[in-house]
Parts: sequence; C-alpha cells; structure tokens
Amino acid sequence: MTAELVRGQNHALPLTRLEIRVSAGTPVMAGATLGDEHGRVRGVEWVAHPGCPRLPGLKVSQQAAADHRIAVDLEALPAGAHRVTVLFALLPGIGGPARFGAVPAPFVAVTGLDGDEIATFTLTGLDVESAVSALELYRRQGGWKVRAVGQGYAAGLAEMLADQGLAEAAALAGAVHEALARGGVRSVVASPPRPRTPEDDRVRRAPGHRAPAAGPPGGPAPRDCPAPAPSPAPASVPLPPPASPAGAGPADDGRAPSTPGSAGPAPGPVGGPVDYAHPLRRRTPPAPPPAAPTARVARSEEAAPPVAGDATGWTMDERLYNQVRGMFEDLARAVAAYRSAADFAESRMSRELDRALSDPRDRMGSAGDRAREEARARRDELTSRAREVLDRDLGRLAAEAAVVEPALPAAYAGWDNAVWHAHRTPLEGPMALRLGDLHLPERADLRVPLLVRLPLERGIWVDSGRTGLEAAAVTDPDRLRRLAVESAVAHAARLLAVYPPGEFAVHVIDAAGAAAASLAPLVGAGVLAAPPAAGPGGVASVLARLTRRVDLVQMAARAGAADSLPPDLDTGEQLLVVNDFPHGFDDRAVTQLRYLADEGPAAGVHLLMVADRDDARAYGPVLDPLWRSLLRLTPVADSHLADPWVGHAWTYEPLTVPPGSGVLERVLAQVAAARRAGGR
Repeated sequence: MTAELVRGQNHALPLTRLEIRVSAGTPVMAGATLGDEHGRVRGVEWVAHPGCPRLPGLKVSQQAAADHRIAVDLEALPAGAHRVTVLFALLPGIGGPARFGAVPAPFVAVTGLDGDEIATFTLTGLDVESAVSALELYRRQGGWKVRAVGQGYAAGLAEMLADQGLAEAAALAGAVHEALARGGVRSVVASPPRPRTPEDDRVRRAPGHRAPAAGPPGGPAPRDCPAPAPSPAPASVPLPPPASPAGAGPADDGRAPSTPGSAGPAPGPVGGPVDYAHPLRRRTPPAPPPAAPTARVARSEEAAPPVAGDATGWTMDERLYNQVRGMFEDLARAVAAYRSAADFAESRMSRELDRALSDPRDRMGSAGDRAREEARARRDELTSRAREVLDRDLGRLAAEAAVVEPALPAAYAGWDNAVWHAHRTPLEGPMALRLGDLHLPERADLRVPLLVRLPLERGIWVDSGRTGLEAAAVTDPDRLRRLAVESAVAHAARLLAVYPPGEFAVHVIDAAGAAAASLAPLVGAGVLAAPPAAGPGGVASVLARLTRRVDLVQMAARAGAADSLPPDLDTGEQLLVVNDFPHGFDDRAVTQLRYLADEGPAAGVHLLMVADRDDARAYGPVLDPLWRSLLRLTPVADSHLADPWVGHAWTYEPLTVPPGSGVLERVLAQVAAARRAGGR
C-alpha cells in the first residue's frame, strides 16, 4: 500500500534498491546529496548532479527535464553516508520560471525497481522558492526510512547546498548553472503528459512488465567529476544541526515560535488554474505485489524491539547521545506531520463549505445541514487517519524511550535514575549534560532529555522572574527565586560529579547573601573553589580573577605557548554562578560579566546566572547582548524552547531531586572525597 506523505512525515522502506521519480511540470535540475551521521555533506564528491551524475549507490539524470528518475542502491553507498537528500532546482537563467509558485506543485514518488510505489509526496505551499530539498532517505535502527522534507530555498541551489554544510556550495552551484547555460547539459522540455487511462494501468501492472529504470547506480563518472574521497572515521563527537543557535540544544528567542503548517496550493501562472494531478498517482487499487526482488530486503516495518545505543558512534555514550537526538528529531517531525495534516483537513473543510454554501439559498434547510455534516465527516476522517499514524509513531518512540532511559550514563540521566546511586568518579569528562526534559502536548508523558554538549558553548540563564511565564505567574515570587537557585545548584552539582577530580571548579557570587539556604549543599560539602562572594568587593574580586584567567589563556593560545601559563592557574573548566544580579554590580563589573559571557567559553570559563530580567532594566541595551547569548531555562515548567528542525514550542521541565532523596548530598560528598584523595 502506497504511503502518501505530508511534510515532516516518515515511512519505513522495505527495499534497499529504489527508484525516485520526480514530476515537476517544468524543466528542473535534479540531483542528490550524501550526508554523514549529522546530515552534513563532506565535499563536492558527495553531490550527484547533471555534471557528475554517478556516485556509489546513486545515479541521476544528465539532463534538465520536467520528469526525472533517480536510481538509489542504499547498500552501495559509501561507508560514511547515512542520509540521501533528493533535491531539484529551477533554471531561471536559461528561460525557465524563477519560482515554484508559478508552476504546478512538484510530485515525488519512491518506488521499487518494479515500479510499485512505496511512498509519494506532493510539495504544496511553495511560492518564491527556486530550489527544494524534497525527500531524504536516512538510516534508523538498522533500517532505512524516507522522510518528506519539502524545504524550499528562495536563494536557489547555492543556499540549499550551503544549508547541508557544503563549504563549496556557491562554486558548485555556479558550475552547474554555467554548464546548463552553455549547453554542456541539454535542457529537455517535456511535453505535457497525456491523461492516464485504465489501459495504461493494466499495461503497467501486467505480469512481467517492468518500468524502465534509470540504470544501475554507480559506474564510471564523467571526466570532470571528482572521485569520492575515502570516508574518514566518524568524529569523536557529533556536530549539532546547523540550524540550532544553541549548539546542540534547542533554539530560544524568548517567545514561542510559529509552527510551520501545510500551506494551501501555490498560485498558478497567469492564464488559468494550475492542474495538480500527477501521472504517477494511482487511480485504482494496486494489484497484488509481485515476487520479492533479488535485492536484499530490509524489513523495517517488522523492526525488532528497540535497543539502547542503537545509533552511530565509537563509544556507548556517543551512541546514546545520537540516539536521544534521533528520538528528539523523530518526535518533532512526527508531530509536525500530524499538525500539518490536521490543519489541511480544517482548511479543506472550510473550502468545501465555502463552495457548497456560496449560494445564500443553500445555507438554510436540509441541503445546508447535509453539506456541513459531510464536510465535517471528511475533516474528522482525515484527522483520525493522521492521528492513527501519529499514535503509531509515538508508540514506537515511547517503547524506545523505555529502554534508553535506564541505560543512560549519569551525565544524561535524571536524578531518579539508579545510575546515580552507583555513581563513581569518572576518569574523563562527558560529551554532554542533561539539563531537563522536553515534551509536546500531543503526548505529555513522552519526554525527551534536553542534552547540551560539553564544554558549554554558551552560558545558562535560570530565569527567576515571573514575566512571560504562565506557571511562574501563579508562583509566589520568593518561592520562585528559591527554586531558581536550587535549579542552578543542581546543574552545578551534576557538572562537578561528571568531571574527573580537579577538572571542574565552581565559583559563586551571592552579593546580597540571599541564597545561603539554597547554596548550603555546595558549601557544606566543601566543593566550591572559595566561599560564596558577597558585597561589591567580593563581586569585583571573583570577576577580576576569572577575567585574568581568560586573558592569560587567550594570550597563550595566540602565542602557541600553553606551557607558559602561571603554575598557580587552574587549567580545569570553571563555572561562575551569579545569583541576584545586578545587586553588587557596578558598570565595571557589568562589563567584565559581559566579557566572560562572550570570551569565557573558549577559554574554559562558563556563566550560570540566576536573575530576573526586570531587575536589570536600568542597564537597558547594555545587557541585551548578554541575555541573547545565554540559554534561558526556567525553574518551573514553561513552553519557550524551540527545536532546530520544525520549531515547535516545547514544554521544558527542569530536573528535580526526588522528595526525601539524599542523592544530591551523596554525590557532592563523593566529589569532595575524590578531591581530597587527589590533593585538591
């Protein structure tokens, strides 16, 4: 049965040898890129285009045409390739249209070598875009899946390739367009397809009939096509998606982002409506499937039970990190597909009612009631089908989360995980740290760990204010401040516990002494670098010491003389916890704080602020860059974080120590004992 995908939806691939058919209604350049485990294209040798049509496991057309067939052999891809992105672009420089909004909605189908469709996708809602990433085939739990992407780019092919991490994007796009313009690659304008007839379907499905294929992928490349470089070993730590301003964490702009939906059909060209029918779409029920092909079949639909660590990576920590990131992305895209389908069903019902009730005489009486009932029934049917798909995907993710959560190392685990009770001082620092959990309203009990890469690429701001927070607005202000400090203490304790002794130090500024009770676990265990600094003098002393450290590390790095650092300089990672800002800060201290926020992470100095934005209004725009540079977290549940893929507003839940548990005190005591044993 063919899966008709909507933007963001994925579907398991039962075959590894495939054909991807593109029907654009106007001549386009079709190609494909290979991506590593992070989705990045490593070089031009990983791009198949008309000037370089053959790559291992891929073959694309050498012509610009309205219809394309791309051959894919997933088993023949290079070892480092984990993703295949199918893309196409308009050719405005040689007489074609300049935007997809002026042509029929492109249609893409993934088929087997026998021509039977596995999944289809109609790219509606395009307007000013001139290049599109249509589909991606990606590895997941030992099998392959196809995802409907539909991401358009107004700036064309160069922008699309650059978004996939290709450094030579502009040069490659220019070379492709130049070849097309000078006739090096012939532009073929396909004649309009004739209407599909039942006889066509009978011939296509007749026993023994095989659709003409694009030929086996691979083979010799043209003379000017770069040879694929040997696949390097995977990096020791995965790179975050390029769209995420937080590094490996979600985006945060202080407000809930808009959620992309499924837009209506693009406006057609002048002279008449656009025909959205596609010749490849079946109009009759499919015939029974033919005998299985000789290619090996990956039965992803009958996937084995999920396994913790079933992802790429050299170490188990790397595999679990990548698996959590994969779950995060799958959940984001699955919900995006459901919301898009629900929005489409609602808009379709509105259009049907507008047409049916356009005549005032039809709005009253049984005819109007019947039209409303039928439109609502079709809306409910579409929404119900989308919800069934969503529930299936969420069920699989819930099963995966159930086996992944108990297997997480301490740095990735919640305080209630048994791994903390058996925790021992590590020999090396972790690659990431869990700061909380994220969930969406479609299934609040399915939570994904919020992991950020270490060392921290930017500081953290724990918001102790009530402005803009729904849950905080009904919380007592004093209790909210206490919860914010306790949250910061828990983050600092986790960082101390997951680093080897002596490789991480925590400094605290509590200028007014208002957080003495909340800071007691850190102070009582003796794990702080020095007692909490109080008053303007204490603030100035701590800031001067850390600023000096950043200056010395930067000078040593520029001179290439790391051995020349003073012997009294602590070379471990440093965390500065600032409570009750701006109390005790003068203009010089504010400038130093901004300096640490901007330059500190690269020199091993990180900032964790507990503050209310309203308390610092007097500084005005002086502090705005500081707030924007920090990852904002909340001490209570709040929907202000966005994922880097589709931009959902996720509910963030801070990590809390179970009531009555002494796990935090035990962990800090272990950190203190390890430091004493190491002489620090």
